[in-house]
Amino acid sequence: MYFLSDIEQKLLINKQILARKVGVSEELRGWNWSNPPLNPYYSGVYIPMYLACSKYCPKNRDIFVEEVLGKKGIINFNVIQGMVLHKAVCDVFENFVEGKELDFNKWWYLNYKGQVPEKHSKIIKNRAKFVWEYTKDSCKSVFLNKLFEQPYASKRDVLATALPFLTEHKLNGNFLGLSDILSVDCYDYLHNIVFDIKVVSKQREWFKLYPTGYALVIESIYEIPVDIGCTVYISFINEKLNIKKDIFFINDDLRSWWVEERDKKLEIVAQRKDPGIPQKCPSTCIYLHECR
Repeated sequence: MYFLSDIEQKLLINKQILARKVGVSEELRGWNWSNPPLNPYYSGVYIPMYLACSKYCPKNRDIFVEEVLGKKGIINFNVIQGMVLHKAVCDVFENFVEGKELDFNKWWYLNYKGQVPEKHSKIIKNRAKFVWEYTKDSCKSVFLNKLFEQPYASKRDVLATALPFLTEHKLNGNFLGLSDILSVDCYDYLHNIVFDIKVVSKQREWFKLYPTGYALVIESIYEIPVDIGCTVYISFINEKLNIKKDIFFINDDLRSWWVEERDKKLEIVAQRKDPGIPQKCPSTCIYLHECR
């Protein structure tokens, strides 16, 4: 899921060269969280990353409904599928690194048996198995290749270079006006890439805000530059797994856009400001029953 093909490696190098050539403004580095424009205007107000970046609602009323009114959305098929596939990827990596062999059916039984609505259970289980097997086989292949390249290295060293991923890595986003329990889908600590999985078929430009936000948080905590983001798109065509990656330079424009979106959302929460109901709502919005 996070391994790059030969073509993707070339794209990565291209973005890295661009990042070195163009650079990032110092004021937009996460470690400058105490100064404008990164310093949150509203102190003591914190929101989760998924709401800071969300542009599903054209009026941002999803922020008002959840954070101000305290209403929770109704979990639909898209949300359940996304949660299950995210966990499948994370658990495969974790078990592989720890040297554990966990059977998929046992994993499903322990985590989702009776938890996923019956009408969605079969299709989500089948798709999760595709993702599980694909991720597991990818880990084995890359690990064995590295093992053959480094015959005198310890297993721990090989794992550290073959799978340089922190999956569901926990971060504190308070410096940037975010909650203190954030989870980045994946951070590649060798190449300084932030990965974010989206279980959708249609690519959207604003999905880049998620890796951008996590890059800023990582910079604010660890004070290391993170210049590359990657959105991993997972979809199913005729029930066959399809994966596409959008690798990009986290430039000044993206960082400024993220700050602008965060500030809009923080203002809604801090001022308990109702942005109003949009003329047209997406049919998949989980807040429809509360908003309208």
